[in-house]
Amino acid sequence: MTDPRDTPDLNLVTRADPMQISCPLIDLRRQPDGKRERQLLLGDTVTVLHHDADWRLIRAEKDGFHGYVPARALGAPQAATHRMSARTTHAYERPDLKSPDLASLSFGSRVTALSETAGFIETNLGFIPRQHLSSIDHLDTDPVTVAELFLGTPYLWGGNSGTGIDCSGLVQAACLACGIPCPGDSDQQCDRLGTLLPPESPYQRNDLLFWKGHVALVTDPQTMLHANAGDMAVAREGIKAGIARILDQGDGPVTAHKRLQLP
Repeated sequence: MTDPRDTPDLNLVTRADPMQISCPLIDLRRQPDGKRERQLLLGDTVTVLHHDADWRLIRAEKDGFHGYVPARALGAPQAATHRMSARTTHAYERPDLKSPDLASLSFGSRVTALSETAGFIETNLGFIPRQHLSSIDHLDTDPVTVAELFLGTPYLWGGNSGTGIDCSGLVQAACLACGIPCPGDSDQQCDRLGTLLPPESPYQRNDLLFWKGHVALVTDPQTMLHANAGDMAVAREGIKAGIARILDQGDGPVTAHKRLQLP
């Protein structure tokens, strides 16, 4: 069965205009003024499928997720040259760390360099510290290392940024940074990521553990890393203790143990 998150009402599809997110962070909603389903970051490429007053029905090209964003959040496509490699950073008015900051940006945001000077890269949003950016074609090699950048980030349902993230947002950020295609929600990730392992298989770094509505990354044979509502943050937790805690709180057992295919 086709997932409705991947297929909008075809009666609403009246166009196919390429655009991109032009603000630092925006909620992606199932309906105009509806609740947040996921979030999109600066530079994320989208296809506009329908106009609805001040809202646009879009498809996010990074994962195929459909939803509505305000028209003001969209701009013309630009060829990105760099992506954010720090959890968060600031864009400054001038290439000077004491100058006013103009915007806060999150890991994975995509920007276009205009010039480089004095340790900063100038973009259309302002000057960003050079050490917080990677070339757009750079790929990380270890999803856990990427996920560890988010340690302590507050839990936010549907969140995809360094200011708030949920379990599937954390896994998606880690995978996409390593060139691994990854959908936005944990049930989709369970269906599409990795190889299913038999019960009682040993845990290995970068394995994924799934529950109904939840996912965690294995960091070592005894420990997992996840954005969870128990800590209300991205945190490490012992695997055995975490499995027992989640079961005791009524959210059921592990439903799948999967092994990522790393690039």
